[in-house]
Amino acid sequence: MSTPTAFVVGHPIKHSRSPLIHGYWLAEHGLEGSYERVDVAPEEFESFFRGFEHRGFRGGNVTIPHKEAAFRLADVTTERARRLEAANTLWIEDGRVHADNTDVIGFIANLDQELGRWGARTALVLGAGGAARGVVAGLLERGVEKIVLANRTDGKGRELANFEPARIEPIAWSEIPCRLAEAELLVNTTLLGMAGQPPLEVDLAPLPGYATVTDIVYMPLETPLLAQARARGLRTVDGLGMLLHQAVPGFARWFGVTPKVTPQLRALVEADIERRR
Repeated sequence: MSTPTAFVVGHPIKHSRSPLIHGYWLAEHGLEGSYERVDVAPEEFESFFRGFEHRGFRGGNVTIPHKEAAFRLADVTTERARRLEAANTLWIEDGRVHADNTDVIGFIANLDQELGRWGARTALVLGAGGAARGVVAGLLERGVEKIVLANRTDGKGRELANFEPARIEPIAWSEIPCRLAEAELLVNTTLLGMAGQPPLEVDLAPLPGYATVTDIVYMPLETPLLAQARARGLRTVDGLGMLLHQAVPGFARWFGVTPKVTPQLRALVEADIERRR
């Protein structure tokens, strides 16, 4: 039997920490196998997708900008992937390419690990792009009663609100200050605040003192948004855990062992992030 090999495909891809994560798990469990970065431009993605099994891959992860294309090209898709119309995890089963979206799992598992038992009646989600789809789906599955969705353009916000119109309210970006007071959970799904990106300019003063603030950005680990929340004494959750937890189901598919997200793994990835700053 050939040595199992998996990939992460995107464009660009050199920044990805996924090989570090999967390499750690392979070593931890004493497994033979490898996990490779593959840089594929959008116009070449379909060709890569159709041929990855012939290149020896059992499957892999898909990141920006290929998640929607991976969903469209897959032979079999999970209900989660169909709901989001995007896939980030691929595997071969019975000769067919299966696709799932584990961003939902990653986001919720990160909150569970960091917060323990948690709940929110109202969440304010910033952004309505691909990442927001997984976040919103996770919040809906967890039973959040109302999701207020703020985006800089109306179209995407209204489109995402169609997931469940009775529970999702799209608002204009300018309305954020007057809606913070009702939010028990604030989630930033935009790239604002990431290293090299413009800042996320939101004054958190109106947030209730019991609110939680989370950011899917993990470079830097403490974004200005999280720093502001921490200064107010609010609970905060950074985005690294989402990256780690979303990787678990794929590893189990490709290498046959379900790994755990441990403090040791998190420390390894944190150190790598600091080294590359």
